[in-house]
Amino acid sequence: MMFSYRLVRLIESHADALAAGLEEKVQASPQVTHFRDISAQELRERVYEIYRHLGEWLLGKNELDIEHRYREIGARRASQKVPLSEVVQAIVLTKENLWEFLKSEAVMDRAVEIMGELELLQMLEMFFDRAIYYGVVGYEEQIARAAREQGALQAR
Repeated sequence: MMFSYRLVRLIESHADALAAGLEEKVQASPQVTHFRDISAQELRERVYEIYRHLGEWLLGKNELDIEHRYREIGARRASQKVPLSEVVQAIVLTKENLWEFLKSEAVMDRAVEIMGELELLQMLEMFFDRAIYYGVVGYEEQIARAAREQGALQAR
């Protein structure tokens, strides 16, 4: 667990660089073109928040915290007219960006460190899986809410 804690701190201390790297990937990716319509500052703040507070998310927050945060993000992206496929792909890019960083920075030289890294990778997988799920839930709820509001307006 000590090694996974060190990796989390490494990620958190490089949150700015990770956020900047992801911003470049989003700008270059043909799979998330609608994200270019969202302010770069908003995207950077959301991504920085994930990376900077990763330890809290993994070690301190429960599933309800993740659910609340990602339902909110999904709803915001739906109201911004970002396609759901791009919302999911943006979360996947966030995870891939993190993997690339870990591969380039993490040096393991003992079996204990390998176990710590595996534990961290499992925790990260679970976090991003939940992020995707709750992002989609929030997105779908926002679409349904907007449809109900539109129907109420048309009924008048």
